[in-house]
Amino acid sequence: MRLFLLGIISMRILIRFIALNCACFTVASLLSLPAAQAQSQPDILFIAIDDLNDWVGPLNGHPQTKTPNIDRLAARGMTFANAHSPSALCNPSRTALLSGLRPSTSGIYGNGPDWRTVPVFDDVITLPRHFRDNGYATFGGGKIFHAHTFAPGANAGFNDTTAWDGFYPDIDWQLPEEIRPMRTPVNRNPVMAGFDWSPVVADDRAMGDGQVVAYAQRQLMADIEGPRFVAAGIFRPHLPWYVPQKYFDMHPLDQVQLPAVREDDLADLPPAGRRTSFQAGELHEWVVASGTWPEAVQAYLASISFADAMVGELLDALDASGRADNTIIVLWGDHGFHLGEKNRWRKMTLWEDVTHVPLIIVAPELTVPGSRTGAPVSLMDIYPTLAELTGLPVPRHVEGQSLVPLIDDPNAEWDTPAVTTYGFNNHAVRDERYRYIRYADGTEELYDVIADPNEWTNIADQREMRRTKTRLSRWIPAENAPDALQRPLVN
Repeated sequence: MRLFLLGIISMRILIRFIALNCACFTVASLLSLPAAQAQSQPDILFIAIDDLNDWVGPLNGHPQTKTPNIDRLAARGMTFANAHSPSALCNPSRTALLSGLRPSTSGIYGNGPDWRTVPVFDDVITLPRHFRDNGYATFGGGKIFHAHTFAPGANAGFNDTTAWDGFYPDIDWQLPEEIRPMRTPVNRNPVMAGFDWSPVVADDRAMGDGQVVAYAQRQLMADIEGPRFVAAGIFRPHLPWYVPQKYFDMHPLDQVQLPAVREDDLADLPPAGRRTSFQAGELHEWVVASGTWPEAVQAYLASISFADAMVGELLDALDASGRADNTIIVLWGDHGFHLGEKNRWRKMTLWEDVTHVPLIIVAPELTVPGSRTGAPVSLMDIYPTLAELTGLPVPRHVEGQSLVPLIDDPNAEWDTPAVTTYGFNNHAVRDERYRYIRYADGTEELYDVIADPNEWTNIADQREMRRTKTRLSRWIPAENAPDALQRPLVN
């Protein structure tokens, strides 16, 4: 693994590496190795987890979360503790990450538009396609591009069918069928189909995610020449929260802690801030009135623990393959999730609970085990980072920036905040201290996230914050593409 660093990282990083390891290697010994070895490229294990907020061990978003496998992954590499999603919804977030185009550039703002039919993507090479075009064997399964199970046929989703050498369950059918209770909704909510939870009687391997992970395990263990790119899309903790009973048992209902809330939390928001969530307010009213809030939090925690078990299966297979020392691992969540905070449920807001996501990268011989950085980064940065780490060119259209400088030095200077977009011309800008939100009508929110981590006090109207707003507003996209397709949202 040491050998490919010559061709894929900057000379500054190489000099630092050699200085740290001079007892074992010298520049002369590296340069004298056979060319075939020096040109070898690392494998990639690409783990996408759906609707996973910061309730994971490395981010400490909830005191009762149990994620031992995500924790052990973080212990191998770097945790980006201030990572944010490009959008507050599945399709625009995933399309942005995988294509390299921000929602404001592409016009993909909702779950309706199929990016494959939008002209701006005609000459865009997606991330997995880029690796396939450059000699990687590419295998994927589950929700990589957008897909869902809320409507017949929606399991297919918007996969890039040109990007894969193999895909489970099929190249044009991303999600296996759900295992569901006989009668739904189990919780009898009258507000939204799919907002449901229940234990199911099933082995982990029979669950849709279990099937996807088993396929990925086979690809990790397969005898394949050359580098491979293996992507596993884990659907939980996406709704509905149906997972085996043992994961509910890990979180006893009578011990569940609810998120911190304030009754008048929305009082200081502009009207645009109060109406950002589809059905979110109605869901909260029903959850509170029905007394099911603890049950819902338990079900989400259980679903996270199930997703974590799937991550553990992948790591075990990778370790058993003998290729872990030559495999880059990246784990990310596409956006966060409200569980009653700010009187909201689900996603589709521009607040911290939705934009703040897990991002962990393991780059053998480069990441320091257990390292972390608080620099504000975006999931948009994954594409150029993986390209640089493997020595591939970064396509010109890619709008993120490589995280390699931070992987090399967690305290490196990083002046770029993370930008999240939800809907046309609604944006949030997050730096190391502040979150600035500006809506299409020009109204604003501003939070000091260090002093006010729950974002309970909107300080946008305070005179002393004018310079901060001006500084952060410079990062709001100047050009906003029209909505690619006006269509009712699903999911």
